[in-house]
Amino acid sequence: MALGVRKEHKKHEEEKTIDISTGMQGSLAFKDPVNLNINGPFSGSLDTRGTLSIGQTAQVEANITGDNIIVAGKVTGDITAHRMLVLMPTAVVKGNISTPKLNIVEGAIFHGNCQMMEGLLNLDEVAKYLEIDMQEIEVLANSGKIPATRNGNSWKFERMKIDTWAASGKVS
Repeated sequence: MALGVRKEHKKHEEEKTIDISTGMQGSLAFKDPVNLNINGPFSGSLDTRGTLSIGQTAQVEANITGDNIIVAGKVTGDITAHRMLVLMPTAVVKGNISTPKLNIVEGAIFHGNCQMMEGLLNLDEVAKYLEIDMQEIEVLANSGKIPATRNGNSWKFERMKIDTWAASGKVS
């Protein structure tokens, strides 16, 4: 039991938090999980791991990709949340969203299309998710070395199977 507590504590210690309260422009991409809080104007693109929180005073013009995303401010752009997307009562989102889990709290405003992913990734998404070249992922899929399903001319990957495969150490 004590070992489990230590692992949790160590994991908590390793988490990084970044607060952005001033105006920013550009592309932000994180390989490691971070808790990113945006509370001011931002334009560009965001590719995060961990939790992204867009505060009530934030005005974001960006396409956003991340694990867990919480929006309380204004976002113009497409949002892809790999795990969960939450739109708080003060959120205003103008763009398409894609996520396996969605929570829209009463009062939030959403203009766009929504796709519930059911944990499926396409070739490009799994390449970004695993940080492996897209062509290499396709070679692995064609050879049956990565769990994938052919869907017409494209490949589909179940996130849970990809996570298990990656955890097994088969990722090169």
